[in-house]
Amino acid sequence: MSKRWFVIHTYSGYENKVKANLEKRIESMNMEDKIFRILVPMEDEVEVKDGKKKVTKRKIFPGYVLVEMIMTDDSWYVVRNTPGVTGFVGSGTKPIPLDEAEARQIIRQMGMDEPRTKVDFNPGEQVRVISGPFENFGGVIEEILLDKNKLKVLISMFGRETPVELDYNQVEKIT
Repeated sequence: MSKRWFVIHTYSGYENKVKANLEKRIESMNMEDKIFRILVPMEDEVEVKDGKKKVTKRKIFPGYVLVEMIMTDDSWYVVRNTPGVTGFVGSGTKPIPLDEAEARQIIRQMGMDEPRTKVDFNPGEQVRVISGPFENFGGVIEEILLDKNKLKVLISMFGRETPVELDYNQVEKIT
């Protein structure tokens, strides 16, 4: 049997408590080989109040928790009888696993499957373009666009500074 993602229903507002309870039960009942990850699907939400940005976590699916597990009678029993769990999502008595693509999409939405890229560039640094249509041009990094994994580089063309968006691997530092 392979591990799959299942969705459990909880009392709204108790998602994190259910996650903590379930993690304790997995450990105390030695189910680490059957129940793996427990996720409360959340995403960052940027709020602007009084001109100030504030990032808060928002539940994507209030009242639901994702559990990566190998479904057996024992693992079903442990999850189903965790305080705060009202049941598995599925038709009738048989829990239905999430489709792989659905699970990947939710994890991606949470920002958990793609680790944030560590950038070794700084604004104001001199770089040389090593691939693409601007190959061999020199420029200065104007901005690092973390959300796009790109750099905005000012390239001097025809006596004018022209901003160009480039991937990190398209440039090298000039030392």
